Amino acid sequence: MRKFLFILTLFISSFLFSQGADYSILKSINAREMPAWDNTMKGVSFSVYPAMPVSVIGIWAHGYFKKDKELMRSGYKSAICIGSALAISTGLKYLVNRTRPFNEYPGDIIQRDNVGLASFPSGHSAAAFATATALSLSYKKWYVTVPSFLYAGFVGYSRMRLGVHYPSDVLGGAVIGIGTGLLTWKIDKMMRKRKETAVRLEN
Repeated sequence: MRKFLFILTLFISSFLFSQGADYSILKSINAREMPAWDNTMKGVSFSVYPAMPVSVIGIWAHGYFKKDKELMRSGYKSAICIGSALAISTGLKYLVNRTRPFNEYPGDIIQRDNVGLASFPSGHSAAAFATATALSLSYKKWYVTVPSFLYAGFVGYSRMRLGVHYPSDVLGGAVIGIGTGLLTWKIDKMMRKRKETAVRLEN
């Protein structure tokens, strides 16, 4: 937990002191009008909303039909992981209250999606990376992990292309998403070890 908070603090500090790089990268991604591509990016961003519950239910249902209690447990952990990532990212938005790039640089950064006021961190990125981490830890197969994280990265890119997040917002969301997943699985492992130890001591 301390490591996670330390990394998150580093990201917050980095964007506060590297606005120039953040702006330059975003401007290059956001530049030029490409209507068809931008509509695709809106779809990619929106896809996070159904992807979260579908992933959680899918993992749990897969475990249920296979009669695999471990996989069913992963379904519950996935729900906790994604929910925590959303709660943390939402809380940080109010705490940091970073101005959206299109408001900070009107005329330079083009807004292509409707969003709220606060920019850091990217909630879409946090949710996408939490979902990718949950899937990866549930199945531990490269053919699940690689597509999951490629998708999460694409979601992060879409938020920059649409002009609603800086690169550091996306990175912050990624840290939150991955961090909550790793932390959820670690806490579960610790709890199970304690329970096993308690049972052994009783016997």
